[in-house]
Amino acid sequence: MNTTAAVGGGIAGAVALNVLHELYRHRDPDAPRIDLIGEEALEKSLKKINVEPPSGQTLYNLTLAGDLVSNATYYSLIGADKDKNLLLRGALFGLAAGVGAVLLPQPLGLDEAPSNRTSKTQVLTVAWYLVGGLVAAAVTQLLRDKT
Repeated sequence: MNTTAAVGGGIAGAVALNVLHELYRHRDPDAPRIDLIGEEALEKSLKKINVEPPSGQTLYNLTLAGDLVSNATYYSLIGADKDKNLLLRGALFGLAAGVGAVLLPQPLGLDEAPSNRTSKTQVLTVAWYLVGGLVAAAVTQLLRDKT
């Protein structure tokens, strides 16, 4: 396994997902708001350990940083195998993450509206994670080819 390629691909996928999210959420009221799910999760987690959660821009920035790190770690797993089918792995990882983002908030005690508000919101949520997985796979392949 080429760890550098896997990590580089994971970072690229996470950045692509977050850039897509940030650009689109300001333009469409049906856009997924995964940032709101992340903020809620961070607030609840901090309160459980008796830490006063930040608010406003600080909460947003911490959530965005956590989102980038967690998605980069997840997408890095696409390149963790010497599998030749990186694009298929990227698509499957992206679809799994997108479906999870739609289905898991409610069972985890989080507001499901940011990823389930409308059918369009659900489709966009899955599509964006799929794009992240495909970008991760493509960049991983490019980095593997360079070494």
